Amino acid sequence: MSLADLTAHEAAAAIRRGEFKSVDLVEAFLARIAEKDDAVQAWTHLDPSHALEQAARFDSARDAGLPSGALQGVPVGIKDIFDTRDLPTENGTVLDAGRQPTEDCTAVHLLRQAGAVIMGKTVSTELATYAPGKTRNPHNPDHTPGGSSSGSAAAVSAGMVPLAIGSQTAGSVIRPAAFCGVYGYKPTHGLISRHGVLVLSRILDHVGVFGRCVADVALIGEVLMNFDAQDRDMKPRARPPLVAVTAEEPPVTPQIAFVKPPGWDGAEEDTKSAFAELAGLLGDACDEVDLPEPFESALDWHGIIMHTDFAKNLAGYYERGKDELSDVLRGLIEEGQNILAVDYNRAVDWIEVLNAGLARVFERYDAILTPAALGEAPAGLAKTGDPIFCKLWTLCGTPAVTLPILEGANGLPIGAQLVGPRGDDARLLRTARWLVNRVADEGGNEG
Repeated sequence: MSLADLTAHEAAAAIRRGEFKSVDLVEAFLARIAEKDDAVQAWTHLDPSHALEQAARFDSARDAGLPSGALQGVPVGIKDIFDTRDLPTENGTVLDAGRQPTEDCTAVHLLRQAGAVIMGKTVSTELATYAPGKTRNPHNPDHTPGGSSSGSAAAVSAGMVPLAIGSQTAGSVIRPAAFCGVYGYKPTHGLISRHGVLVLSRILDHVGVFGRCVADVALIGEVLMNFDAQDRDMKPRARPPLVAVTAEEPPVTPQIAFVKPPGWDGAEEDTKSAFAELAGLLGDACDEVDLPEPFESALDWHGIIMHTDFAKNLAGYYERGKDELSDVLRGLIEEGQNILAVDYNRAVDWIEVLNAGLARVFERYDAILTPAALGEAPAGLAKTGDPIFCKLWTLCGTPAVTLPILEGANGLPIGAQLVGPRGDDARLLRTARWLVNRVADEGGNEG
């Protein structure tokens, strides 16, 4: 087995034990990139010598007896909307070609503190919106990898890194994770700093992560959950014990609410039948639950907020180079320019109401089970797929994780999305790990 086949927590533990060095691990992943990236096109900035230099520094520090971080020597891919002091950050647009930040964003700073090797920058769609980049789906290069965190999801799926970070304003972590068949985790809104990350919508923007198993997304998620006063939506609090809680067995059998989200009628038949089978497998541990009528308008409220915030936060790009923007993004910005302030504020007010309704569901159930996407990754590369089944949970700021435990008729992954109550991320990930093992028919141990 290649070192590039190890999970992140396996690799970090082995490096701490001295079984191999970070340089060995990075070399294995660079070989995997050389083998696969011509077909996948996950990277926008990659300097192998720079990655190896970082690994060598970490190895020297370990040999000198200095303390090791939780991600010591482990490579991580960084979506190209996160500022990095040593690599360009071009935000997926020609308008930022050659842009070189002088400081790391908070998330990258925390990764470096934990000992991670910043492997390179992964492809983002245009300004983290809908116009695709060059990345292809590793399962079938004629299908989209999803977006906007296209390169991060595809790089993990193709085994080119064990971990990557991305962002979500509609469905940009959960959807590409589902399409590429990896684990994607979007934490509770305000648990990971967005300082130094391209701003689309303060209300909707989340930093998320990708990994090979639930334990891996818990590991990197916990590293990133450090209070940062530069993000106004963060509150001082202890770092959630994601790793420890995820590794535990639930004290009682989790109770799951199967929810058909707004837009369910558009789900592919493969998705509907797969979720019916999954709910049946869970038996008495799963009930179908209908959300109250106001949830049917959540997609409209999400759109009002997102498009208005696009118009505000992307105004600089629009004013200096709107002809260089895609037609779809230019149209969304112009739509946002015409939304009334009263409609925007009403949409924002509904977030609290929706979360109050979800709180009633979570009084009875540990998590909500719902699809991550309409179905398998669509054929073609002109679009990134519909984020419709992610928007409600992004709007509400609830934690969500997608699990690659289902498959469609074409042999491509279908993601099962679990959603938990705000702030209860550790229990959600513990429930996710339980579900993965349950689907593996009690004989599997996903790690």
